[in-house]
Amino acid sequence: MFKNHPKGLVAAAISNMGERFGYYIMNAVLVLFLCSKFGLSDETSSIIYSVFYCGIYVLSLVGGIIADKTQNYKGTIVSGLIVMSLGYIILSIPVFAQAGNIGWLLPLTCVALFFIAFGNGLFKGNLQAIVGQMYDNYEKEAEKDGPEALRLAKSRRDSGFQIFYVFINIGGLVAPFVAPLLREWWLKAHQLVYNADLPALCHQYIDHANAGTQVSADTMANLTELVGKVGGTVTENLVPFCTQYLKIFNEGIHYSFIASVAAMLISLLIFLMYKKIFPTPGKKEKQETVGYTAEERIAMATEIKQRLYALFAVLGIVIFFWFSFHQNGQSLSLFARDFVVTDSIAPEIWQAVNPFFVIVLTPLIMMYFGALARRGKQISTPKKIAIGMGIAGMAFLFLLLYSAIQGYPSGTDFKAMADSAKAGLKAGPWVLIVVYFFLTVAELFISPLGLSFVSKVAPKHLQGLCQGLWLGATAIGNLFLWVGPLMYNKIPIWQCWSVFFIVCLVSMGVMLGMVKWLERVTK
Repeated sequence: MFKNHPKGLVAAAISNMGERFGYYIMNAVLVLFLCSKFGLSDETSSIIYSVFYCGIYVLSLVGGIIADKTQNYKGTIVSGLIVMSLGYIILSIPVFAQAGNIGWLLPLTCVALFFIAFGNGLFKGNLQAIVGQMYDNYEKEAEKDGPEALRLAKSRRDSGFQIFYVFINIGGLVAPFVAPLLREWWLKAHQLVYNADLPALCHQYIDHANAGTQVSADTMANLTELVGKVGGTVTENLVPFCTQYLKIFNEGIHYSFIASVAAMLISLLIFLMYKKIFPTPGKKEKQETVGYTAEERIAMATEIKQRLYALFAVLGIVIFFWFSFHQNGQSLSLFARDFVVTDSIAPEIWQAVNPFFVIVLTPLIMMYFGALARRGKQISTPKKIAIGMGIAGMAFLFLLLYSAIQGYPSGTDFKAMADSAKAGLKAGPWVLIVVYFFLTVAELFISPLGLSFVSKVAPKHLQGLCQGLWLGATAIGNLFLWVGPLMYNKIPIWQCWSVFFIVCLVSMGVMLGMVKWLERVTK
């Protein structure tokens, strides 16, 4: 798999893997953590998540600009890892949220998320730019051996970014298990058992008790039923139990962020160890621009404009992919929590299915694309992205059909049902496995190949900026992620999945309409 790829690719990928491991620990639990810690609604937690997720990618644009201006890509990456570590350190401090401190504790949590987003912005796009420069240098060396060697070298760029992407997902595969395991271990140490529905009920009970009112009869029945199931004792006043359960429940999650700090430091160490062998994007090109004639400069400017037009066209499509795909941390996480049997598997752990499929399927897809390239029949990167949008649509088509057949109501209506009634309607784990299979195949056709596409069309002196633009497009898609949970809780969920299906289908059609033009630009 690693043969005939630039030196330094594996080191860069491993460094990125460590950072992604730390990040995905937090990402796997963020929405559910905000709900359980602060008692926020699904919609409010999702808005915070959307702004945070948008910030990660918007700030990647800022990180790209900083690196391009200073030409200090490696120093910017190191700074990013340090800033992210600070954010995770703040999150790891287990302060119990209550009426007297929530006014400063929630903003402090948001500040920690900002540090993580800003550090990620300094790190992510610039490391990808370095990988792109590795292949620029690799292709220049291959060009000396003739056209056929150059053609083969260019065909390896896509597979190189796929290898890079596999390492990201190795971290993503392990990370979702960390927070649930620590949380359940901490609950067990206090003779308690995990239950996904109980934190919300505890917050409702405490809020009503503080206001001097009572929860509804149905809510009280659900609460008392679950208190007995998790090892508590039902008493006339459940405030002490609810307070204790929330405290222990969230302390376990806080401790998992310590693993994120450790992962950042390991990633930093690996990057510093191999720093000298990594190239600097744009550096050689800057030296080569001296001495161009006026006609050559005009031709270069025209080519750069065409490349940037192509880049922005693809970015416009990618917005809608990430808007749909990143529901894995939003409405799909809520679906796993509410509609899927998770007695033995915490809902956060389902996010490990996606990276598992990435690791398993990437070598197969690489072999398929490699075989086509050797026969001279390779599929262009723009066409792969269009196919990926269609495959993403299939995931939501399956989910909408299943939800319609089951007659599922909105998330809000389902949660209001008695616990015993919900149990008979919940889906088996296989539903999420099918959904994540289709989404993963779509991701492999879009995300790593999109990074490859950006590295092809980006002007050499703007590689950090252009990788930041790719991430900026992701940011726009992420900014609207909150729409998913809003629909999920307001309308029958098959209608929610229908919206994402239509978005993917239309995006595929638009992308197919641009394929020939994009192929000309990237030749």
